[in-house]
Amino acid sequence: MGFRASGADVQVLFERWRSHQDETAREELVRRYLPLAHRLARRYRGAREPLDDLEQIASLGLVKAIDRYDPSRGIGFQHFAVPTILGELKRYFRDCGWAVHMPRGIQELALRVSHAERQLATRTGREPTYQEVAEFLEISVGEVLEAAEAAAAHHAVSLDTPHDDGDGEAGTLADLLGEVDARYSLVNLAASLAPVAGRLSERDRRVLALRFAHDRTQSEIAQDVGVSQMQVSRILSRALAELAAAVDC
Repeated sequence: MGFRASGADVQVLFERWRSHQDETAREELVRRYLPLAHRLARRYRGAREPLDDLEQIASLGLVKAIDRYDPSRGIGFQHFAVPTILGELKRYFRDCGWAVHMPRGIQELALRVSHAERQLATRTGREPTYQEVAEFLEISVGEVLEAAEAAAAHHAVSLDTPHDDGDGEAGTLADLLGEVDARYSLVNLAASLAPVAGRLSERDRRVLALRFAHDRTQSEIAQDVGVSQMQVSRILSRALAELAAAVDC
């Protein structure tokens, strides 16, 4: 964690707090370990919660750790405090941070996926694919997709939220309800393409998904699928031609 506090001083403070309920000693322990709590809170900074709120939750976990810690058990305070603080953060997301009730297992999976996405994005400099997240967490792509769908239920958006239609007309999200969806025509297109897409090989469908759903380059697709870039180009040309022929029929 990169955080250190003087061991001898800390033991004295804990002795004063546990034996004499010295509030001054307790406050000093909180002050010394507060940077640790805030650092743990920053792990969840991308989870759509204000950092100030997360730091308050982590600080509460720190206070609980100080009150529960027993030096006689031979465990260093930091080793005891970290899981206690993380547990408080996870409990907050599990019990209070969801606008729609979700099973506990799905909530925890959504948090794991969100954390993995941030780690991978930091490493690669780009948003990771579902496949990359699945491999990183050693779970299935289906589980990653399920977690992504659950994450969308983490926050509800008020219908009174301001909305700008791009033409200078201001309104709220409620104004959009009941409007004709401009993408409705795509339903017929999808219905026409579905039978043809089903006849494509699994590899061809994968190449199309990587190119147009995940915005991967041909070089990246070639490495992922295990073929040459030239083969990827041919697969794309052939598959698109088949799909285009289906639309023209």
